[in-house]
Amino acid sequence: MTKENSMKKQEQINKYRWNLEDMYPDESQWKADYQEALLMANEMNSYQGKVTSSATILLEILEKKDKIWQKAEKVYVYARMRKDEDNRNPVYVEMAGQSNVLLSEISTYLSFIVPELIQQEYTKVKSYIQQSPPLKKYRHYLEDLFRQKDHVLSPEEERIIALSGQVLHAPSEIFTAFNNADMKFGTIVNSDGQEEELTHGNYIRFMESKNRDVRKSAFEKMYAPYETYQNTLATAYDFNVRTNGVFAKLRNYPDARTSSLSNDNISVSVYDNLVEQVRTSLPSMHRYMEIRKNTLSCEELKMYDIYVPLFTLPEEDVSFEDAVSTMLEGLSPLGDAYLDVVAKGIQSRWVDVYEHPGKTSGAYSFGSFDSMPYILMNYNGKRKDIFTLVHEMGHSMHSYYTRKNQPFIYGGHSIFTAEVASTVNEVLLMHHLLKKAKNPQEHKGLLNQYLEEFRTTLFRQTMFAEFETLCHKASQNGTILTASWLSETYYKLNEEYHGNALSETPLISYEWARIPHFYRSFYVYKYATGYSAAIAIAENLLKGGTKEQKSYLDFLASGESDYPIELLRIAGVHMDTPDPVHKAMEAFDALVKELESSL
Repeated sequence: MTKENSMKKQEQINKYRWNLEDMYPDESQWKADYQEALLMANEMNSYQGKVTSSATILLEILEKKDKIWQKAEKVYVYARMRKDEDNRNPVYVEMAGQSNVLLSEISTYLSFIVPELIQQEYTKVKSYIQQSPPLKKYRHYLEDLFRQKDHVLSPEEERIIALSGQVLHAPSEIFTAFNNADMKFGTIVNSDGQEEELTHGNYIRFMESKNRDVRKSAFEKMYAPYETYQNTLATAYDFNVRTNGVFAKLRNYPDARTSSLSNDNISVSVYDNLVEQVRTSLPSMHRYMEIRKNTLSCEELKMYDIYVPLFTLPEEDVSFEDAVSTMLEGLSPLGDAYLDVVAKGIQSRWVDVYEHPGKTSGAYSFGSFDSMPYILMNYNGKRKDIFTLVHEMGHSMHSYYTRKNQPFIYGGHSIFTAEVASTVNEVLLMHHLLKKAKNPQEHKGLLNQYLEEFRTTLFRQTMFAEFETLCHKASQNGTILTASWLSETYYKLNEEYHGNALSETPLISYEWARIPHFYRSFYVYKYATGYSAAIAIAENLLKGGTKEQKSYLDFLASGESDYPIELLRIAGVHMDTPDPVHKAMEAFDALVKELESSL
């Protein structure tokens, strides 16, 4: 191969690789940034005892803190993404490990800032903000710190809690080790007649199999070990719930749910509205289960029948270029300005496209405050990969607009808002594909896929959220969460959510035992609220025009400059009312009716 041909081949490969060289053209600069961030953090010791001595000093501290974290973030992100390119590369494995140490050391150096700040009355800090115009950008950050002041304890009590943090996550760590390392599910005979090991990773693939025997076998072998070890897992979860309750009380919260929601300044009414609205709409879910039972011609619909697609969608290979074209068409309701940035992002190599040896699996959107909003994919040329691209591009565009418009302190996103941008994109793509469907079979297949998104994200996650509430309330009232209590409670909820079309499937009562999210309490509801908000925004975009586009782009540009509920108002969504979830439920009901009429 000539030198010219070799260069052309490398250019073709690079076209599908992310451009990390844009962050550090020379890795000696990475090392320099590492050392500089550490040195800057160490020098902050000179400010101890002086944090609120004057408006000038406070501003200096906050701005230097941001500069340190901005530099450290870039160091960490670069090392992490280089490692994700090839996890076998010892150089980048070591760099990623070093960057984790860096973040930990910086946290230690800067740990004095918040305790010193909140020892003061907010009136003093507020007067500083009024005196110093540059401090105004920190208003929300400072207000949020003082909002939670009543839940910050004395320095000695905080030290005790910090020390106990070493064992705080024990139930979660025990569950993770047991579930991922020790739990084995055996083998099943797949649709091709080959014996294959059943794992967490391939379980859903088996549940989507057209072969009912394969589905049944996978389901039974997945849940049998959880039945066997139900008492061990119940003990772990019971202590997780009790730990949450104890630490909520220590921080002067009435309960663990209030404590968890307080981080985003979310009222418990938002949580309760979600459950109430979804429960009101359960008849629509029950009708969908009836459609599933009749379409599959099941005499008895079992839990292992609810994931299999009802209609076969044509599956043809889609080049990455065609996926990008489809994405741009589907996202057209977002306007030309948004689409131009997406197109330039692809050309600028935001995306690492194809799988290769050593590369991290799955997909994500990442990047530092001053880098491209990168995307990792393992593109296989299937329809689902277009949805993955659109989803991650939603996250990256959220990051792009935020970093372009916000200071570093507000350059991130809470989980409550983060999934909105990605889901809006998926909903817009789905509407586009439904319009473009070539025949009734494809249209029905897409409707089914859309309904499954509602079922698994809005209904299922809300059911999880309700289960968590029941568990924590029972524990607070002195109930020990035994395996039998957990299983009976979960089974009853599962019956209520799926309706009479679903026949008894006793093993599903142990599903609580395999859900890792339950060890991060009162977290899953955000998937459901985020999905509801995204449905409302997408509907506004599809029916509206430039006004709706601007409102949404303003939301994308807002970062963490306010509380999540307030930020969503910018996009016209009021999550502190029942309205968004109610409208999402109406959309689900309309899809069920459309599917019914097409059969």
